[in-house]
Amino acid sequence: MLIDPPIDKLVEKVGNKYATVGVLSKRARTLMEKRHDYLEQENVNAVTLAANEVVEGKVEGVNEG
Repeated sequence: MLIDPPIDKLVEKVGNKYATVGVLSKRARTLMEKRHDYLEQENVNAVTLAANEVVEGKVEGVNEG
């Protein structure tokens, strides 16, 4: 279960809950492909890292709603 960052903040950043799922899944897949070693080293879940990046504004293509 995703607790941090709160889902409300993610939905606020992206615009709606359906777009949030799309953005997070796409970014998590990219992280798994490109930064798999980093994720294993830091013992971080790809979805959690993607969610944190969205909240911090590091993911392009997110329209703040």
